[in-house]
Amino acid sequence: MFSTAFLDLPPLQGASGTVTLPGSKSISNRVLLLSALCQGTTVVHDLLDSDDTRVMLDALRQLQCGVDVQGSTVTITGLGGQLAHHEPVAFFMGNAGTAMRPLTAALAVLGGDFSLSGVARMHERPIGDLVDALRLLGCQIDYLGQEGFPPLHIGQPTLQLDAPIQVRGDVSSQFLTALLMALPLAAQHKPIVIEVVGELISKPYIDITLNLLTRYGIAVERVGWQRFTIPAGSRYQSPGSIHVEADASSASYFIALGAIASGEGIRIQGVGADSIQGDIRFIDAATQMGAHITSGPNWLQVQRGTWPLHGIELDCNHIPDAAMTLAVMALFADSPTTLRNIASWRVKETDRIAAMATECRKLGATVEEGDDWLRIHPLPNGPSANTSAQGHWQRASIHTYDDHRVAMCFSLAAFNAKQLPVRIEDPKCVAKTFPDYFETLFSVAHANTTHIPVICIDGPTASGKGTLASRVAQALGYHYLDSGALYRVTAYAALQAGLVLDTAHEPAIADLARSLPVRFEGDTVWLGDQDVSEAIRTEEAGMNASKVSVLPAVRTALVALQHSFQRLPGLLADGRDMGTVIFPQAPLKVFLTASAAQRAERRHKQLISKGFSTTLDSLRADLEARDARDSSRSVAPLKPAQDALQLDNSALSIEASVDQVLTWWKAKQPF
Repeated sequence: MFSTAFLDLPPLQGASGTVTLPGSKSISNRVLLLSALCQGTTVVHDLLDSDDTRVMLDALRQLQCGVDVQGSTVTITGLGGQLAHHEPVAFFMGNAGTAMRPLTAALAVLGGDFSLSGVARMHERPIGDLVDALRLLGCQIDYLGQEGFPPLHIGQPTLQLDAPIQVRGDVSSQFLTALLMALPLAAQHKPIVIEVVGELISKPYIDITLNLLTRYGIAVERVGWQRFTIPAGSRYQSPGSIHVEADASSASYFIALGAIASGEGIRIQGVGADSIQGDIRFIDAATQMGAHITSGPNWLQVQRGTWPLHGIELDCNHIPDAAMTLAVMALFADSPTTLRNIASWRVKETDRIAAMATECRKLGATVEEGDDWLRIHPLPNGPSANTSAQGHWQRASIHTYDDHRVAMCFSLAAFNAKQLPVRIEDPKCVAKTFPDYFETLFSVAHANTTHIPVICIDGPTASGKGTLASRVAQALGYHYLDSGALYRVTAYAALQAGLVLDTAHEPAIADLARSLPVRFEGDTVWLGDQDVSEAIRTEEAGMNASKVSVLPAVRTALVALQHSFQRLPGLLADGRDMGTVIFPQAPLKVFLTASAAQRAERRHKQLISKGFSTTLDSLRADLEARDARDSSRSVAPLKPAQDALQLDNSALSIEASVDQVLTWWKAKQPF
């Protein structure tokens, strides 16, 4: 997951490949709570690992529910419909509506001494209609802040089950879901009737709830979408084990990607057209816009069909979350797109109607909005596109409002016809449902290498370039290349393969170097699945690196390998000739220097900490001699690139050096 302040997406040109989606958030949190309310043990497979599910898991632990997490498989030992203790419990629910609403209802029916709060946005999301319904049932709930909104306090109920329980259906379907999941706890002796007041929105999410209740032994009877009856004698029964479908809402971004991007198409694993999730009907809207979609058991295949896409007018009540993706697809259409019946967007993680309108306008689009609708006019999509475009693509820094779906939707804008970059602010907000979203996108997206940014940091031995480069890479979310380590890893791998480091074995060493499975993660160097960080940093490893570095075929092979590190979203490369030989077109080149005395002192501290005996004078003499050799080499001598910015860090902390490089980099960005 990218935990950077922002993520700059270079212009993207096409996409092809296969993606495997994480589990559904809606199903995951429902299954966790239902499993907790059962007697016995339930094994949940393919559970989504995200902020929202972690909120629910933490709450279940606070209730002394058994929780055993083993990767994506979670074993829940249920409470049997009864709480294990009566001590006060304070729950922090973050911004997880799928946890806050159902847990509120279940706790209110069971009774206790509970408080539930969340982040600031959660305290702006209405819960009054659910509280009103629960109070009519005899539940004791008090507001701890503004009337109608969290935080809440829950006490002991005096349940009154004779009259039907009424709940509004036109604000959030989660209110009805919460009641449907909680009321079986009170239906042992008589049926309980729920009546929906007004139009029920987001009906497919109620379908998910009813489907899962059936799996847990609760057969709800319904009359249309207005009356639901929980039979007398209802009792939760564990299904033993249950699998969580991949998230259909998350599939929408890759369905849209297949429709927008040129290439061989996108195959989506984990969800098919027969999914129980309502958002799978996004495929109908995407097909209407021009996408070519085929489906099989648990998979979808999406390719660009009609281009540009067709503008559509659609009632989106049945796909409220996935419909956000249509707003960005609309930018690639031949006529305006109008999304209707989306009032629920206003009370989600943010006011999504306002957010989508604001950010589309940043990209250059004309957008109209109403209380429950949004109309997006397309932008130009190539010289042959017959569009009614009213604007022009613009570079934009997308504010994400701590809303995962805003971040994921607008990543697709990087495929714009004008080939402009897009900045996504606070990319880690995708952790709510899809922590690895951007990594998954980059695994199938294509970009011209001239558009993938590279920052080069060159400098002499012991100047601190490796530490600086890895820190800057971490700050930007870029890949990291320690070019000096490549020669050490090559020598290590050659010796492991039984090769002698000499000219007779040069072709074999070069062949090995071309496909060396090496990667850098901070200070750790991996060769395949082996951590070779310590093995390649010995004095012997350094001498072995010198032996392979003089072999021309090996140097040529490693140049190609170094070029392969230039991958989305960008690269931070350090070495001695990154800016002069390997990446001469890099937009930012830094030549890092420090006095020989300062470098000797740093190296001395490093060696002493590892138990090596040495002196400052000998280290300084060695560094000065090495500088002379490196700068006078006939091949790739150590010298600053002509356009390099020089940074003397003799008196600078690593933090100050990082800040300086980031300042130089930001000054070159268009945002």
